[in-house]
Amino acid sequence: MKKLKRILLGVVVMLVAVVTAACANKSTGANSKDYTPKSLTVEFVPSIAANKLEGRAKPLEKMLSAKLGIPVHVLVSTSDNALMEAMKSKKVDVGFLPPDGYVVAHKQGAADVLLQSERFDIKQPGGRWTKTLTKSFRAEIVAKKNSKIKSWKDLKGKSISIQSPTSTAGYIYPIAELKEKGLDVPKSCKLVTVTGHDQAVLNVLNGDTDAAFVFEDARNKVLKDYPKIMSQVVPIYFTKARIPNDTVSVIPNMSKKFQKKLAQAFIDISKTKKGHALIEQVYAHEGYVPAKDSDFDTVRKYEKIVKDMQNN
Repeated sequence: MKKLKRILLGVVVMLVAVVTAACANKSTGANSKDYTPKSLTVEFVPSIAANKLEGRAKPLEKMLSAKLGIPVHVLVSTSDNALMEAMKSKKVDVGFLPPDGYVVAHKQGAADVLLQSERFDIKQPGGRWTKTLTKSFRAEIVAKKNSKIKSWKDLKGKSISIQSPTSTAGYIYPIAELKEKGLDVPKSCKLVTVTGHDQAVLNVLNGDTDAAFVFEDARNKVLKDYPKIMSQVVPIYFTKARIPNDTVSVIPNMSKKFQKKLAQAFIDISKTKKGHALIEQVYAHEGYVPAKDSDFDTVRKYEKIVKDMQNN
């Protein structure tokens, strides 16, 4: 009986050792300087209800797995910050980060940019989608057509619908450019924070605010319900600088060889009928192109202008 107990104890010890070694190997692999994943974890930031996004994004697992030859797991994060932390701790290999989120994550050593998404460009006047693909976009300021606001110079003392202070189009770019022109928006205007660029447009339409900072051309988001929106709410300013589109970012220690393979997999998938339909449904992406960190220098420049304004 004692002999049997010793044998069983030995088996348990061996199992614990095997599991511990396996976990250690996994941790070591993820933290190695030339990390090649044996399974890949991809995480999205919610653009719609998390459960809906995860359901839409799940088919990407099979598509990527077929291209890479390894298991792929697709998850949905609770926020930009949560995704950054997950990449920083090497729990997530690939993250779909917005431009401002990428800049912060890169500064923290959590992410390197791999690809930028492409979307259809906008043609003005009229704010209609074109068939030209672009990896950047502009922010715009809109006001009611019959108002006295005809240019950025008329915004002083007016109320403006904005997004959160981390929003590139809904805050950072318009604030920074107008500061360079001589208008300190936070000090000179009444700012009203709203959730969603569509709501910002409707605030102007309904007279809740005099103007709004939105992406070009956010009026399309409400066009179905408000067919006359293009003539009722009009752009009075477009940012000079263009904002980089969303990124596909990876943890910095991922091997260059695997990064190249991964980038090509995303590009190839986006060009298939099913793959294109998926990325369009998830994030309104039309395709992906290679990107470099310097593509985000304008984001850094404008964020610094805004930060300096807050500190003064």
